[in-house]
Amino acid sequence: MTEDYLFVYGTLRKETARHDLLQQLCEFIGIGTLQACLYQISYYPGLIKSDDPRQNVLGEVYRIKNHEMLFAELDDYEECSSSFSEPHEYVRRQQMIMLSDGRQVLAWVYLYNRSTTGLKLITSGDFLNP
Repeated sequence: MTEDYLFVYGTLRKETARHDLLQQLCEFIGIGTLQACLYQISYYPGLIKSDDPRQNVLGEVYRIKNHEMLFAELDDYEECSSSFSEPHEYVRRQQMIMLSDGRQVLAWVYLYNRSTTGLKLITSGDFLNP
């Protein structure tokens, strides 16, 4: 069986109030980056893929223990489950993540699915240390 991973970059990271959503259903693997841009949406960020190798978003990588339960919770949290009308603010896609030790893993990521016009770019790529 192939292992599933999750990359989180905003309000689900360890130092945030909503990290509790991951604690029972995932195992922390390490810090990783994704070639992308990070925008301040509201009190939370949104990630958009980038073609510029100088733009990277910092986040945490988790091994998923229970795929079905985790995504039932997270898809509702990110408002992209079938309970919410489309177009959703986020879409869940697999992306290649570079771990801090140089390994790469294919991980699920919630990508921002709306226009970034007028939004503030988080130039550091780190939501917790803008």
